[in-house]
Amino acid sequence: MSEHFFRGKLISDSDWYNWKWQLRNRITTAGELEQCIELNDQEKEDISRCLKTFRMAISPYYASLMDKKDPYCPIRRQAVPTIEETRVLPCEMADPLNEEGESPVPNIVHRYPDRALFLVTHQCAMYCRHCTRRRTVGEEDLCITEKEIDVAVDYIAKTPEIRDVLISGGDPLTMSTAKLEGILSKLRKIEHVEIIRIGTRVPVVMPMRITSELTAMLKKYHPIWINTHFNHPKEITEDSVKACAALVDAGIPLGNQSVLLRGINDNTETMKELLLKLVHARVRPYYLYQCDLSQGIGHFRTRVETGIKIIHDLTGMISGYAVPKFVIDAPGGGGKVPMNPEYLLSMNDCLVTMRNYRDKLYTYPQPPDLPSAR
Repeated sequence: MSEHFFRGKLISDSDWYNWKWQLRNRITTAGELEQCIELNDQEKEDISRCLKTFRMAISPYYASLMDKKDPYCPIRRQAVPTIEETRVLPCEMADPLNEEGESPVPNIVHRYPDRALFLVTHQCAMYCRHCTRRRTVGEEDLCITEKEIDVAVDYIAKTPEIRDVLISGGDPLTMSTAKLEGILSKLRKIEHVEIIRIGTRVPVVMPMRITSELTAMLKKYHPIWINTHFNHPKEITEDSVKACAALVDAGIPLGNQSVLLRGINDNTETMKELLLKLVHARVRPYYLYQCDLSQGIGHFRTRVETGIKIIHDLTGMISGYAVPKFVIDAPGGGGKVPMNPEYLLSMNDCLVTMRNYRDKLYTYPQPPDLPSAR
């Protein structure tokens, strides 16, 4: 047994590790937050102003990871609104990735030929301050209706080039197990849908949601892949590692998508610690995203050179499978574009000149032109 205090009260293990209790007891006001961390009058006023445009919801579990006194705590900064969110830059957009423009039917985004994004809920266990879908996520805690699900599934069924469906939202794992299974079962009946993926931050912000009931259900619909969203080493706790292990042990490969965030993970040492801890937890680093141009999150954005330098510094210093791909999701719906350090310096018919991770130069001779092998 361990002790859990929330808003000045001792919480039993049976409640604390009940994901429905966590969801019901999310922190949504400055007054509730003040019972968990220290806030001055200006911070409380700023939070209340921010909440007029974008909701706050913080799970008790994630709140327990915050430094109570330090406003620059990397956990706190991802969860607690600041006045910077009210400052919208001219380059920022409500829908920076043009998801609505590439939505052939409601709740489906079909950008890449063989993949579709299926947005099944507007609810998350926590509303991240750097959220890309601020225009819709958190406005209402609701899932899409059965009729809306059927319209979306019908589009996928009538589009045979779609072989991979990513279920996202919001966070699909805040739905009931039965509701999620209903969606999975409908997708699995479509012959050309080979892979189903789920995007979720639940293992990070509400790991007790990963129950034996959930993993037993997911196993029925393989192949399923899950991508989660750890941004900082402090998020990798005994509970989150246990949640990841339960998913992996159920035969579900886990990837991680981090966002590069100013003052949170925008240096090589923090990112290295995060990536190595992820690999130890059997989570494969997948993408490192440059922060999108969503309204009110400009204070989180770094210069692109920062991400390129981090990848350069990590390459060769840790195992290749621990290094994510650094990408910009191109504004306007251009898709993910890799931002790589420059290793290829020149190439002609005879020779390739390249720079390695230690910045030393090497050459590789091109093969002679030969008849095609048969």
